[in-house]
Amino acid sequence: MIELHDITKSFAGARVLNGVRFSLAAGRILGLVGENGAGKSTLMNILGGILQPDSGRMAIAGQPYAPRHPNDATAAGIAFVHQELNLFPNLNLAENLFLTAFPIQGSPSSPRKGFGLSVIDRRRLFDMARQRLDVVGLRLDPQTPVERLSAGERQLVEIARALGEHARCIILDEPTTSLSARESARLFELLQQLRQDGIAMIYISHHLGDVLRGCDEVLVLRDGEVVGAGPRPEFTAERLISLMVGRSLKQLFPERRAPVVPPAESSASNPVLEVRGASRRGIVRDISFRLHRGEVLGVAGLMGAGRSELARILFGLDGLEQGEVLLDGRPLAGSPRRRIQRGLAFLTEDRRADGLCLEAAVADNIALVSLRRLVRTPLRLLDRGRWREAIRSVRDAVKLQPSVQDVQPACTLSGGNQQKVVLAKWLLSGPGAILLDEPTRGIDVGAKFEVYQLILELADRGAGVLFISSEIEDLIGLCDRILVMNRGEIRASFDRAEFDRERILQAALPAEERPA
Repeated sequence: MIELHDITKSFAGARVLNGVRFSLAAGRILGLVGENGAGKSTLMNILGGILQPDSGRMAIAGQPYAPRHPNDATAAGIAFVHQELNLFPNLNLAENLFLTAFPIQGSPSSPRKGFGLSVIDRRRLFDMARQRLDVVGLRLDPQTPVERLSAGERQLVEIARALGEHARCIILDEPTTSLSARESARLFELLQQLRQDGIAMIYISHHLGDVLRGCDEVLVLRDGEVVGAGPRPEFTAERLISLMVGRSLKQLFPERRAPVVPPAESSASNPVLEVRGASRRGIVRDISFRLHRGEVLGVAGLMGAGRSELARILFGLDGLEQGEVLLDGRPLAGSPRRRIQRGLAFLTEDRRADGLCLEAAVADNIALVSLRRLVRTPLRLLDRGRWREAIRSVRDAVKLQPSVQDVQPACTLSGGNQQKVVLAKWLLSGPGAILLDEPTRGIDVGAKFEVYQLILELADRGAGVLFISSEIEDLIGLCDRILVMNRGEIRASFDRAEFDRERILQAALPAEERPA
């Protein structure tokens, strides 16, 4: 179905892809893995018609394939589910699902009325949208604006849109990043159905367990070259990691230097962050906990449990109807700007939408929340010397790759380097408490380890870290204590000695879905 021969691509003289070749048969799933910056996205952008190769050739079903535009790829039967979601938040679900189908009058997949009228049949549009949403298990009104959806729900909408394009080959870039365990299982069921229909799929993921579980073949990229390829049974997680990073990782999580902090309800130390009876109707209810200095406190839960919503409330993005939040023993109120000044930081779930100014330079992003401390009085002019020194020191702290230039726009970086820029921004602000919402989302195992190190270094310096994650293994590997949220409430709390994956997952499930 798909053939690529000796594909090369360079940007500004830097070779990104070097002689990449592979083939994929109909009804097969190829797992594509590699570190951030290995060339995976560039390769798929070439296949999807977004970029053109410098040299090499491609073929689909034996016919030469040289797309000059994404529409060429769509016409050839290539559908692309991007890691960074491409939905219009101000449009509803149905409009996003059929955006490219509106101009095609008379097509069975178009919701337009006939007779030469440029009119959308709204009833037909919503009926067709419901059918597509049902396929991915989304029970939502097609008229719901996308801006009201969670990140996981938006991911499923992207997948539903790709499945509706009658593709011969579907490229899925990190499709399970924002999905719960149940939604991931549903996705894999869909992929197996598509295999039986003869659809070829390229599955890009940093979740090596997903690749080893659901793919037929594996292709490993490192520095733009193929360093491993073959049937899935030939690979283990250890071999994949070694091929990806060029070395063997002896451990997945750094060792903790500092001792574990006192238990949550202990009065032996004053908490840096305390939440008392926090409630917001339909979002969270009666949330209470303490976060101590030097503690990494995990928050587990399924999608929709209220974890991200709680973080937004703590940071002042959403209001609190009842209860109070204290930072260093004093009530925390006011705007996010005021909370930043008090020493609170928030790394959001969606770094591109909420964490970065994508068109701004790396250095400008890093200094964004610390500019007030980098000025000369009384004229409040930016002290360029202090600014450069601050950027340099924090770049070293987060191990930002030397190839990343200070003047480079943030949108040109790989996912791992983008996340390091966001972490550098908050590290420079010197927070007393930091809220981390899915900080390792969409980054490779090597970059993950470096992010883990940064989290523990923050705690070792005395900051309190609230670590929200859908990955139970990450929570168990890093945290001193784990809170489990379920339908807006804290349903369980586990100290490190009590950590158990099954118990945590069971506490996160609604009562009616727990095993007897």
